[in-house]
Amino acid sequence: MAVTVEQIRVLRDQTGAGIMDCKNALEASEGDIDKAVEALRQKGFAQASQKAGRATTQGLVEAYIHTGGRVGGIVVLGCETDFVARTLEFKELAHDIAMQVAAMDPAFLDQSEMPEGETRPPAQVSLLQQPFIKDSSRSVEEVVQELAAKVGENIRVVRFLRLALGE
Repeated sequence: MAVTVEQIRVLRDQTGAGIMDCKNALEASEGDIDKAVEALRQKGFAQASQKAGRATTQGLVEAYIHTGGRVGGIVVLGCETDFVARTLEFKELAHDIAMQVAAMDPAFLDQSEMPEGETRPPAQVSLLQQPFIKDSSRSVEEVVQELAAKVGENIRVVRFLRLALGE
């Protein structure tokens, strides 16, 4: 099946992938955009996992203060270059994760930090395993990995803090 320029443009707008990657994914999926998106997502996750060991010495600190000023969240989101740290997508992700921290009050960054004998489920107390507040079908970790795959760099939540009056 011949892939049209319009299909490539639509897929590229949805995923941010390169033109040739979009063309190849569309050809492999016989023009099915949804299958092509999934193929690119899987390819991106594979590439992102290869970069997971790289140092994240750049990034930003983002704060979110909930309406009324009684609860706030602060997150340190790291990446490899300051170029990525200045992108709108990176800044939005940092803001969304700070909002997640303020709203969901996680106790641990990852389930690997949970002490033995912890009875609460990881999806409740571990930030990276929690359902993302803007799309509960994905975890915070999956959202971070998707951006890492899109920008081609290692991105990770370095640390977070939640502050609330009376706690």
